Amino acid sequence: MSKIEVDQITQQSGSTLTVGGGACKTATVDATTVTLGRSGGTVSLASGATQSGFGRTGTVDWQTSSIKTSTFTAANGEGYFCNTTSGAFTMNLPAGSAGAIVSVQDYNNTFDSNNLTISPNGSEKINGGAGAVLLSTEGEGATLVYIDGTVGWRSIQDNAFADVGSNFISATGGTISEVGDFKVHTFTGPGTFTVCTTAVSASNNILDYVVVGGGGAASLSGGDAAGGGGGGGFRYFLNTTCAPTACAPGAPLNGYGSPSPSGTQITATATSFPVTVGAGGAGSANSPSGPYGTSGSNTIFSTVTSAGGGFGAVPLGPCSQAGKPGGSGGGGGGGGGTNNAGGTGNQPPVTPSQGNNGGNSAQTPPDHAAGGGGGAMAVGFAGRTTPSPANSGAGGAGAGLPSAFGTSGQNCGSFYYFSGGGGGGQSSPIPLGGGAGGVGGGTPAAHAPGAATANQGCGGGAGRNSASPLPGAAGGSGIVIIRYKFQ
Repeated sequence: MSKIEVDQITQQSGSTLTVGGGACKTATVDATTVTLGRSGGTVSLASGATQSGFGRTGTVDWQTSSIKTSTFTAANGEGYFCNTTSGAFTMNLPAGSAGAIVSVQDYNNTFDSNNLTISPNGSEKINGGAGAVLLSTEGEGATLVYIDGTVGWRSIQDNAFADVGSNFISATGGTISEVGDFKVHTFTGPGTFTVCTTAVSASNNILDYVVVGGGGAASLSGGDAAGGGGGGGFRYFLNTTCAPTACAPGAPLNGYGSPSPSGTQITATATSFPVTVGAGGAGSANSPSGPYGTSGSNTIFSTVTSAGGGFGAVPLGPCSQAGKPGGSGGGGGGGGGTNNAGGTGNQPPVTPSQGNNGGNSAQTPPDHAAGGGGGAMAVGFAGRTTPSPANSGAGGAGAGLPSAFGTSGQNCGSFYYFSGGGGGGQSSPIPLGGGAGGVGGGTPAAHAPGAATANQGCGGGAGRNSASPLPGAAGGSGIVIIRYKFQ
């Protein structure tokens, strides 16, 4: 092969100089065009050599060997990774010259907690304005080019890229919390569960979830005791990667303690899943024109729908109604009328069952005690016939969740409870109002009915006053809780 070694090339007037062949060490030639190398070859600078006059191509040389952790002055043509984990600091721009370029990038997604300030040199401008700019978004980065004295440094690119590489699911939506190796997304209202990336292992893409329908309301007592509202439907799925005894919902109907998953499996894909949270039923108006409560609304996540709880029965009179069906049925009306039966639960039917029937009322005068609404774990209690301050029919029990699964619902020890039925009212011998659904359902609460708490999916309690009827209480809204392994 041929080899060219030269100490110096001196350009004179002429046409073309090609360096790539020949045997002289010093070349003085006439040339207006100088070509280095050959097609398909490589031109390399020797170790320690520098180049000049070639210009830039709109990019920077990233200084990966020098991560910035404190205030510094940038140089033209360089890009910097800035780590503000230990505190905010400033990047001072160099003196501007036309075409100068500087880039910066959030090193570890901390600009939102500890900002980076970009400060111009002297009175120079940034994007036409005097003073510094602040990078305060997680994962933010920017590239600035100096144009002239009018605009100064112009940002030609701004980004906020904070996605973190993972072998597990990453997702957004709802209120997010972390419990051990799991992330929990809680929706107390409508929203969207968006899966950004899926897990490498197929088993880790199977979602744990709880979907609770809105609880049913109680109706106007109307001359006798009304039935309690039914709890909203309770449906869940437990991934087999999670030990049931440690994190399964405490709902015997759905196989608590069994190693097998229950219900409908939902597998995460990189898409958006709309979430609908059902409202609780509205309590009845205290007027002859509005004696009925309403049933709760459905809660929906992906292909799973939990039905709203049925409203409690209206007892005697021309507007009487039996307890309505739903996720769990409303309680039957008190007294000697014909609408003493509780409503049917698990409507529409799903496997495993999402709820239970409402309780029947007492039919032996003078104990006009109405039935409690059904709940996720039990049928609503029937109205009791033994004279006692506890004559009201209590609602069916709600389904329990370990506190590691979610942080909403009525707390009882290390568990939270959902989908309890509302207590039925009682007109005689002691007028009592039914408590709202919750742990073990409702319990009597003096004359007034108990209203259900939001986002528990419990039924409302029924009322009865010795002097005049009382409207029934509203049911509680539902909830959606989603859990997956994230590390």
